[in-house]
Amino acid sequence: MNAISSILMMLGSIAMFLYGMTLMSSSLQKVNSGGLRRMISSMTTNPFREVMTGMGITAIIQSSSATTVMVVSFVNAGLLTLTQAVGFIMGANIGTTLTAWIIALFGFRANVSAFTIPFIALGFILMMSKSSKSKYFGQMILGLSLLFMGLSYMQKSVPDLSANPQAFAFIEHWTNWGFGSVMIFVLIGVIFTLIMQSSSATMAVTLIMVAMGWIPFSMATAMVLGENIGTTITANIAATVGNIYAKRAAVAHTFFNVFGVLLALALFKPLLKVVSQITMWMGFFDPMRPYSELQALDPAKAHETYLYASAIVHTLFNVTNTLILVWFIPQIVKFVCWVVPSRHEEEPMRLKYIQGGVLDTPELSLAQAKMEIVNFAVLMKRQYGYARSAIRESDSDKFDEYFEKLNHYEEVSDHIEYEIATYLNKVAENNLSETAGRRMQSMYKIIGELESVGDSGYNIGHIIQRMRSQGNVKFTTQMVERMMHMLDLLDDAFDAMATNCDLGYDRIQDISNAINCEQRINEYRDNLREEHLMNLENKAYSYLTGVYYMDIISECEKIGDFMINVSEAIIEIK
Repeated sequence: MNAISSILMMLGSIAMFLYGMTLMSSSLQKVNSGGLRRMISSMTTNPFREVMTGMGITAIIQSSSATTVMVVSFVNAGLLTLTQAVGFIMGANIGTTLTAWIIALFGFRANVSAFTIPFIALGFILMMSKSSKSKYFGQMILGLSLLFMGLSYMQKSVPDLSANPQAFAFIEHWTNWGFGSVMIFVLIGVIFTLIMQSSSATMAVTLIMVAMGWIPFSMATAMVLGENIGTTITANIAATVGNIYAKRAAVAHTFFNVFGVLLALALFKPLLKVVSQITMWMGFFDPMRPYSELQALDPAKAHETYLYASAIVHTLFNVTNTLILVWFIPQIVKFVCWVVPSRHEEEPMRLKYIQGGVLDTPELSLAQAKMEIVNFAVLMKRQYGYARSAIRESDSDKFDEYFEKLNHYEEVSDHIEYEIATYLNKVAENNLSETAGRRMQSMYKIIGELESVGDSGYNIGHIIQRMRSQGNVKFTTQMVERMMHMLDLLDDAFDAMATNCDLGYDRIQDISNAINCEQRINEYRDNLREEHLMNLENKAYSYLTGVYYMDIISECEKIGDFMINVSEAIIEIK
């Protein structure tokens, strides 16, 4: 019965630790969402800058799994290039080592766990605040408290093997097979991380096992190496629903960690010696000495020796691996592109950036939606290339092909509007800041305007189709020239709209570029109206031809209105 209660206590304490880690990570992301976005936008192609950014963000949100999933989402959303993502991932692997040091330094001290209950009370009080930031800070404190409480209960639930020689002998049996035992414990580290979906939780279990004398330090080192492989699975799961670039980012993460583990295994004994020297230089015992021997010398110091030595392994592994591979980022990118080749160009009907689902942080989810909207604008501009061809085409079969394209892009606009709106509805289920709420309302308006642009593209094709059905009604050469110039003005307006969408509310200063384009479209439309009346008076073309002609000009002017509405929706957020 005692064994069953110990197992249940261990499972419950692990669940508490994981929940605390998840709560703390998600709240830190929300508190720092604006800062995270600024950090990402400031990244350059400088590998050192990329590594430092990944390390900083992981240190802030305290979860390498969250960071790597975030990287995959950023690549999926076009916020990071694959080259930047590789450097980012390297930094994230260094940043996650901070968690091991926090656990080693504070997690096993009784005085820290004793303060968890008051901290839970403080976190609860802050969560009752009306301020979103105070609520997030409250969640962060509550998560941190639960993390340490779970860690404390984990330690208490581990049985004392010195009082159970049979259990000790069983575990010792698995550690006496030389390098075979090392591989077994690497596999155990992988499996534990896969089950718990958190390398931090597995690291905590490893620290407890080695500090309590369950396993020797060499086997703890093997488990740490296995954890670094297991943690890559989370990013690969996230990438399965992403685009090809997201899949490549996940493969790059796997390559980085697997390469480092293989190198560490090849140099396993030298690695242990280096860690032993660093640990002794810090004033502790040699962690390679038997547990019973160190316990006899100084139980407290022996306990700390194994904790710090394991944290050193984790840090040394990731820092060394990064220092080796950071010089080969271009080669890693080429390798992952070879492993995950581009099989075909993605169809416009498919969303390009938000296939990975909603992120934990609304700000970051809206960043994905923003990139999808920019792509939506680009697709709608592509539609008007077919409108040009349809206006100039005299062959009926070729015109039918262009009209089919215009119809297809109108369906694309309907589909993308619906998919983005559905995504935004899911984002809205989270707690949104005031600014995020305004951004979301703006996005709803923008996708509606872009869908109207798609409708107008189809309307232009339909007007031409009706005209062609008349048989003897054709546009004059001058009419075609005038319509081509109007489409040139629309192209400028499309570019201004896409630029403003890309800048977003946080970087846009004004929308004078869009306003100028709108004014030129309106002025040209007015000039064509006057010219049209004169041409009718002079009988330059038939009245029916003029009706179709001016219908197209009016449709183009409406498109200009839709596009200025998009820019106005962005600037209104300020």
